[in-house]
Amino acid sequence: MNKTALRALLRERRALIAPESHGFARPTGQGRRAPGLSQHQVDQLLHRTFGTYHRLESGNYPNPPTSLLRDVARLFGLNEQEWVSLCRYALLQDPPGPLHLSSGKEVPGVWQEAVDGIGHMAYVTDASWEMLAYNSAFAGMFPGGKVPGNTLRWMLLDPHGRETLMDWHNAWAPMVLPQLRAALATRPDDDILRRIEKEILADPETADLYAAGNSHPHPDGDERPLMHALEGPGWVTMCAAQPLTAPGSRLMILVFHRGSQRAHSRAPNLRSD
Repeated sequence: MNKTALRALLRERRALIAPESHGFARPTGQGRRAPGLSQHQVDQLLHRTFGTYHRLESGNYPNPPTSLLRDVARLFGLNEQEWVSLCRYALLQDPPGPLHLSSGKEVPGVWQEAVDGIGHMAYVTDASWEMLAYNSAFAGMFPGGKVPGNTLRWMLLDPHGRETLMDWHNAWAPMVLPQLRAALATRPDDDILRRIEKEILADPETADLYAAGNSHPHPDGDERPLMHALEGPGWVTMCAAQPLTAPGSRLMILVFHRGSQRAHSRAPNLRSD
């Protein structure tokens, strides 16, 4: 636990909440009163035992439950980055999932301009793999430039996707399916992901692979065979990143090289001296 950082974050955000906004009367009379909700008022609003929040803010609550941290974060109006900081300060680990189910469903509009400025194929999807932004180079990968609305469904269930993703049964499906399982672990109520899972379980080609439960957390750095609509067969190396304001979303940059030979499988890792 990082007591100093935890105390600073909670005190700052608690001070911004007017007691009147939650039905509390501000005391009158002489004496200086700190701004914002009192610690006891936080306990009342969260239906917690008196002194619970004081223990948390003072750093005297070892391993507080994530349910308490989530309730505090929502009461204080923390954003997703602050939610991550709260869990890291209090538990020394990232949160088990987003603060709000709606998080990860949108990114700032400037991401389209950013993606347009990338020379390689590039796109941004939300936490449900719904397409948010892509550049013309990425559109060129598909026949007629028709980009799928959901890249996960396209990769796993679309017949054209299985043709484009060469050696689909070995090089793609076993690597992509675990990402769905991992996403559902943090977003169990995501309707889009649940529908895709239902379709996967109904498809004999994907059901057995999904049941195998392989572990492959992300595609960053993977190199796989791909049939490009304009360039023909080749290998694509995937560079994955995440817009910080949208947990679960992803920026994918696809570096494609024509031919039968891998291009980056032996490239050394970059590191600072």
